[in-house]
Amino acid sequence: MSLFRARYADGERLDIDGLSVRLSVNPRATHISVRIDRTRREAVAVSPSARRLADTVAFARRRAAWMSQRLAEIPAPVALAFEREIQVFGRPCQLTPDGRRARLVQTPGVEGLRLTGCGQGEIDAQLVVRALKGEARRVFAERIARHCQVLGVAAAPRLSVTDTRSRWGSCTKARAGAAASIRLSWRLALAPFAVADYVAAHECGHLIEANHGPRFWAIVRDLIGDPRPHRSWLRLHGPRLHALR
Repeated sequence: MSLFRARYADGERLDIDGLSVRLSVNPRATHISVRIDRTRREAVAVSPSARRLADTVAFARRRAAWMSQRLAEIPAPVALAFEREIQVFGRPCQLTPDGRRARLVQTPGVEGLRLTGCGQGEIDAQLVVRALKGEARRVFAERIARHCQVLGVAAAPRLSVTDTRSRWGSCTKARAGAAASIRLSWRLALAPFAVADYVAAHECGHLIEANHGPRFWAIVRDLIGDPRPHRSWLRLHGPRLHALR
């Protein structure tokens, strides 16, 4: 019997039964596993150490059918188009070419919004994203200020609105010479307001409690009530927010 074992590297991509699988070494992992990164639409085989990568590949081969099924469930990318309706913090919004610059418009007597100035001839996705980022920043700044007031946090953290892929938000507590900061995904603007506000409250909670222990979840519940429906919504519909292109 051959004693040869193939050598693999952290970050290497393999073809397993037609699937592209990325190898990942995570020293914090306690066992070999495979997972689906729904935002990047890829399968990831996780190993606790580089020495166990060969075993991780073997495990991934045995889980090929499961990975294929989970990847097939991810929504296909959705292209932006004129007259397409999107949701902005739970309000219907139609993309229109009229207007000199991209901005959200509320028409008196009309329930929804219009996002004007999205390009001429075809959608300019960068203009749309810029407008949605601006709206996300405005809404999140208000909600973070409100949550910090309730929590008794004297100085509101710096806010960054980005296109984070691995998480919806993150929080860095204040330390010597640096103010606290919160990062949130602009794509939360495409979610219902209550869901987006839950993520803002979640990160504000980390200004008090860095972990996810009982005290942390008590803080979150005090701010927005039961977080479970919002977490479930993100698990179920989150990939759809990342599908918008």
